Amino acid sequence: MKSKILITMMLVPVWMAFAQIPIRDRHITNQQERMVFKQWDRRKFTPRKGWLGLNPLYWLTWGLHPDYPKKDLRPLGPKGPQTQRLALVIAMQNTTDTYKLHSDTLRNTAISEAINYSSLFSDLDPLWLLYYRYQLYPLMVAGQVDEFAGLSEKEKSYLLRNGAYGWFLEETGILSERLNAARTTILDRGSRIIAYQRLLTEYRKLYSTWDTKKRNARQMLALNDAASKIRKKEFPLAGDYSKTDKQIADAILSKSKL
Repeated sequence: MKSKILITMMLVPVWMAFAQIPIRDRHITNQQERMVFKQWDRRKFTPRKGWLGLNPLYWLTWGLHPDYPKKDLRPLGPKGPQTQRLALVIAMQNTTDTYKLHSDTLRNTAISEAINYSSLFSDLDPLWLLYYRYQLYPLMVAGQVDEFAGLSEKEKSYLLRNGAYGWFLEETGILSERLNAARTTILDRGSRIIAYQRLLTEYRKLYSTWDTKKRNARQMLALNDAASKIRKKEFPLAGDYSKTDKQIADAILSKSKL
């Protein structure tokens, strides 16, 4: 028993040494290279037929697979499955890039439309910053500006008494509310600019009417003063008004007879 164990222990290293010897089979090497990266060359299909096709190893190897050498079975060949997968990956990547470009375009369009419609950016509009902000400023501070600048106390009192100032404040307040709505409502930029222009036109007409009322107030006060002085006989009328109507009629008739 001890001798068997000893012999086994002596043979194990020898067997392991032979097991580590690499196999150098050119048929296997050709097949490995052919399947991976080398050209599908029919001349490298070994073993070959030999003289008059009498090589038995050829028939044992390729007899049951006569069409195998004719088909390119490389995974990375022109029609190989791996090549097709790579082509499919590239096609899918192109499709993904196309979808991404389309989605980016939609995103940019959505952002531009949101900026175009959103009221958050209405104060950043170039036309508003350069022109309408200054032209419509009186409407933005409606009721905070002294509209009686340059008028006397009598003229102020007259405008307050006859309701002209109240009318002007009411109309200005309406235009101010419309301006605030145009600036804060979700609206496209073109409609917003048109609303600004319409409000500016109406405000100019309103202010022109108010300016006319202020000028008329000065004239009406002057007429009222003149009428009051006449009623108080501060300015005596020319002519003799002590005669009766009969005396006046007789005087006219006497003149007509002459």
